[in-house]
Parts: sequence; C-alpha cells; structure tokens
Amino acid sequence: MNTRNDKFSHSMEEIPPSGIRKFFEMLIGHDDVISLSVGEPDFPTPWCMREEAFYHIEKGHTSYTGNRGLPELREEICKYMERYGCFYNPETEILVTVGASEGVDASLRAILNPGDEILVCQPCYVNYEPLARLCNVNVIPIDTSVNGYYPTAEQIEKAITPKTKALMICSPNNPTGTMIPGKELEKIARVVVNHQIWCISDEIYCELAYEGGEHVSIGSFPGMKDYSIILNGFSKSFAMTGWRIGYIAAPAELISLCTKLHGYNAICAPIFSQYAATEGLRNGWKDVEKMRISYQQRRNLMVKAFNDMGLPVPEPKGAFYMFPDITSTGLTSEEFATQLFQKHNVAVVPGSVFGLGGEGHIRVCYATAVEKIKIALERIEEFVNELRNNK
Repeated sequence: MNTRNDKFSHSMEEIPPSGIRKFFEMLIGHDDVISLSVGEPDFPTPWCMREEAFYHIEKGHTSYTGNRGLPELREEICKYMERYGCFYNPETEILVTVGASEGVDASLRAILNPGDEILVCQPCYVNYEPLARLCNVNVIPIDTSVNGYYPTAEQIEKAITPKTKALMICSPNNPTGTMIPGKELEKIARVVVNHQIWCISDEIYCELAYEGGEHVSIGSFPGMKDYSIILNGFSKSFAMTGWRIGYIAAPAELISLCTKLHGYNAICAPIFSQYAATEGLRNGWKDVEKMRISYQQRRNLMVKAFNDMGLPVPEPKGAFYMFPDITSTGLTSEEFATQLFQKHNVAVVPGSVFGLGGEGHIRVCYATAVEKIKIALERIEEFVNELRNNK
C-alpha cells in the first residue's frame, strides 16, 4: 500500500523553502535589526527611470505588451550586450521576463528532461537547485570552494557524463562576490562547446565589478552563442528589485520555447517597468556608476573589518556580497546567523543554504547604508569576542 501523501506534488513538497527568505521573514516587526541579509540595494531607482514610468502611467499606458516585451527595450538590450561581445537579434533572441528569477525557471524547463543531469557550481544562489529538481533531473554540484570560489574547466570536464545536459554558472557570484577569470572562462567555454551542452550564465551582477575585476560574458567566446543562455536584469545594477524586470538572451529556438511558458504563467513583464528599463539603458549609466563606486567603498570597509576580527574573507571582485569564514567561532553557519540575530540584532544568511562549500561561512550583503554597516560590524565584533571569551 502506498502510504505517501498524493494530495500534493511530491516534487514541490521535497524542495526546501528559501534559506534567504527565512531570515528575511525574521526581520518583520523588528525595526531595531540591521539587515545584511537580503541582496537589495538601499538606493532608489534612478530618477530618470522613475520619471519615465510616471509619464507612461499618467498617459494610461497600462496594458499588456507582447509576450516577448517592448520592441524598443529588446533593441536596447541588444545594444547593451554588444559591450560584452554578445550579438543578438532583438526580434527572435531576447525575452523580457518578470525578473531574472523567472528566466532561470523558464530556461531550465525549456532544456531539461527527466533523468538529465545539470552541473551547478556551488556555493550559488538558492533558487538554481530547487528549480532544477522540479524538472526531475539530477543536480550535480561542483564545489568551487576548493579553488577560491570559482569553477575551473578541469572540474567541469571531470563532472560531465553522457547524461549531462547543462552547466549553471554565476559571475560575479552570489554569495561570494568572486568572478571567473576571463582565461578560465574561455577554457570553460571550450569544454561546453566540445561536449555540446548548454551553459546557463547568470550575469545579473555584471555591472557591479570592482578594481581588479572585469566582467566577461561566456557568450562572447567562439562557438558559444549556440550553447549559451544569458540571464540578466535590472534589479541589482539599476536598483529595481521591486519592478520585477529581467531578460533571457539565447538562440531563437530556445527563446521560442521560453516565450510559450512565459505567455502562460506571466503573459508579460509589467509595462511601466519595461519603459523604465528602456530609459535606464539609454540614460541611467551615471547613476549605475555612482552606486557601483559606493558599493566598492563599503566593500573595502567590510573586508578590513572582518579580517581584523579574525574572520578571514577574500576581497570580492563583484556583486555586493562577501563570504566571511566563521569556523574559528566553533558555531555552524546556522547557529552563528541565528544567535547573531537573537542576541545582537544583525541579520546575515548562513552559508550552508548556498550548497557545497558554504558551511562555515556567512553571506553578508553590503548594499546597506555605511552608517548601518559600521554599527552592524561593531555588533558582530562584540558577538565574536563573546564567543571566543566563552570557549
């Protein structure tokens, strides 16, 4: 007799809730907590983009758009991607999505069949593995912590089997802030082309690269356009998290499949968000640069502070996260994050929720005002000293 509960989807029941959202929910009702947990810019969306949205709302432009998104936005996206040596047709190779997260889901469902394998470089953003598992595939994690938190072509080559369908990468990386060096990325591209597998490349943080780090898109290498699925959006670089606007750039056949799903589950991205994003790509780059410089300054402050505390952290090359090592405290990542929240009113995310190589670390986001960062660092240092004095 089958005792398993068939009232609900087994796949849905088996995936865990988001580890990031768990700590975000803990903040509700706690105004005295400083959050270094959720990856959300503390800047408002640039004024030129808000003004553009206001204009279209006032004009009553509040309808659906075509499934693929506004033509002018797709054209601007293609112009933008040329900066990184990627060339796409706005009519057939771009899909505007409801945030980059929808792009992850749509891409995975468009390429994966039950029994396939997907290589996921970890630690990584928490939605990659659960969304892949909903496709009834085998997720093969690649532990990047053994190599400075970026994958190597050698690791990927060794992990590929006849069942391997795709590789998932993110550079600059969430949660570590590391970037895959251009030379290594070129080697990875050769492996992908040789084995004719898909490479899903999450490039949502590509505009947040700091000195010593320069974003390179894997789609720019020879032969890679046929195998690349580039995911990007406006949430991070343009401070548009709540506008829910992203996009997929990929071969036309794959975009066609993703568009079918998108048409059923979302129809289109919000029209005013699309107009605002179009304006941002045309005239919002000065604001993006101001934010990037500010994040870099905050990064410098936090890197020094954590290293001085004895919680070593490599200097992030991009994004707005860092991944301090807390193993010297004797606590697990979950214990550290929970006790820090309960005793000192600072919220961080345990590294364990990000997969292999994450345990023994916490993810700290520096997209927070400098004044709050300084207070949070003082509280973290006090907590760490308490732990060491009690040993």
